[in-house]
Amino acid sequence: MPHSFGMRARTRHMFKTNFKEHGSPNVSTFLVNYRVGDIVDIKANASQQKGMPHKFYHGKTGIVYNVTPRAVGVICYKVVNGRYMEKRVNIRVEHIKHSKCRQEFLDRVKSNALKKKEAKEKGEHVVLKRLPAQPREARTVSINNNVPQTLTAQPYETTI
Repeated sequence: MPHSFGMRARTRHMFKTNFKEHGSPNVSTFLVNYRVGDIVDIKANASQQKGMPHKFYHGKTGIVYNVTPRAVGVICYKVVNGRYMEKRVNIRVEHIKHSKCRQEFLDRVKSNALKKKEAKEKGEHVVLKRLPAQPREARTVSINNNVPQTLTAQPYETTI
């Protein structure tokens, strides 16, 4: 049988909806406001075929550059022959949602500003850089005041 290379070929698991989430999208999906510069995640909704992005863009993150009544224009980057090409795709609002990738950064900015303010009042210097996880401190675990034992390998013995 001939091999299919259609627009939705090999998307059986990619476009499936979660358990008990089948059917048309909720009204709240259409009431979300998108503005130019917003970061959005592209996730195709198989129950709505109009304005569906190509399967390549499913799961990608982009920036909104154009807003129309029912759709938005999103800038994504695609690797073509080892270079990043800027691709502009027009997608209906059922297939996108606001990305949470920037939320951690915004929370960190607010907490750093608060730490700076408190340190300035106290006249101290505060380090705001993120540090990798440091090694844990050494400690001896003792149960019923047991003395630590040194374990060594037993000498090899042949049974012949």
